[in-house]
Amino acid sequence: MTIRPRRSVLYMPGSNARALEKARTLLADALILDLEDAVAPEAKETARAQVCAAVAAGGYGGREVVIRINGLETPWGYADMEAAAAAGPDAVLVPKVGSGTDIVRVSERLAAAGAPARTRLWAMIETPLAILNIAEIAAAAKAPGARLASFVMGTNDLVKETRADLTRSRRPALFWLSAAITAARAYGLDALDGVYNNFRDAEGFRRECVHGRTLGFDGKTLIHPDQIAVANEVFAPPEAEVAWARKIIAAFDEPEHKGKGVITVEGRMVELMHAEMARRTVAIAEAISGRTP
Repeated sequence: MTIRPRRSVLYMPGSNARALEKARTLLADALILDLEDAVAPEAKETARAQVCAAVAAGGYGGREVVIRINGLETPWGYADMEAAAAAGPDAVLVPKVGSGTDIVRVSERLAAAGAPARTRLWAMIETPLAILNIAEIAAAAKAPGARLASFVMGTNDLVKETRADLTRSRRPALFWLSAAITAARAYGLDALDGVYNNFRDAEGFRRECVHGRTLGFDGKTLIHPDQIAVANEVFAPPEAEVAWARKIIAAFDEPEHKGKGVITVEGRMVELMHAEMARRTVAIAEAISGRTP
């Protein structure tokens, strides 16, 4: 699968036509055009029409465009999915995923609705049941026809459901976050950190981005355009890391190192797994530098 930077993933309300237009100019790596939480019940059908028309019209450049549909148990879920399939976004984000069966079922319905093969499936991890079944959900990525590409943490819903308190630190959330990342990596998926609610608290937001990157997240979901620049900075591989990765790749490509599992680079022992990590680092850096606005 093509490696894509997902440092900054901005939610945009599907009921706001001006926001959908503005999204075409923002420097986020990905946009989630939202039909669920950000849209009142009486505006659901209007939002669906606006979002799908915007996606079909294109003009989002190199940004990954994702439609978050309403849950399939709601009155709008199936109509959302069929409309999204016809619009052909880069991905469809499904809320309240609780099992691997949910992933298989949605993948099958997307295919039946005519979604292009390139349209992937992103899963909201936002319930205690999802955390308990996280390995099963991730494993569904290997099922025939499955489209699963990324987990998206719904930390606000997890706080609501578990009654955890994250006002002072994210320590109570470490189990959810680490479990999701571990399962995602086991099955080749990306994982995106949850939102930071106080978009005026720049220092707190940066601190949480750094924490998320330290845990292993690929990027962060955002609620305001002012958060984009910091997320892009924190989740981009640093120049020194990219330079070191290039040295590792070059060393393993030297004729005398062909077939070796362990070599020495500038006095440090590196293994083939480090070369694999280095190639991903360089691929992300090159995708960022070559990305069209």
